[in-house]
Amino acid sequence: MSVRRERGMSAEPEVVFNVATDPARVGWLPEPLHHRPVATAPGLVAAWLGDAWRADLVVQDIPAGGALAVLEMSADGLDDDALAAVVEHALTELDGEVEESFTGG
Repeated sequence: MSVRRERGMSAEPEVVFNVATDPARVGWLPEPLHHRPVATAPGLVAAWLGDAWRADLVVQDIPAGGALAVLEMSADGLDDDALAAVVEHALTELDGEVEESFTGG
């Protein structure tokens, strides 16, 4: 089972993607995924695999400005509600990392 959530961010899509895939900023992901993505693809797409975990991120342009981060995760042993909370938390943390990238944090 997997959970997919979206979040708009006030940065260019390339900035969001670069922050998300930066090995020095992996803290936005759950601990089993704290490493470089196992794959990236044209179009700002990345995937991470960890012990019983998977995350797929697509970052899209929002015509009015900014980016839409679409995160889908699966994890063995978590029910729908718990996994949804993990995905929401990850997107919140990613948004914070993107904001810190502008303030030098």
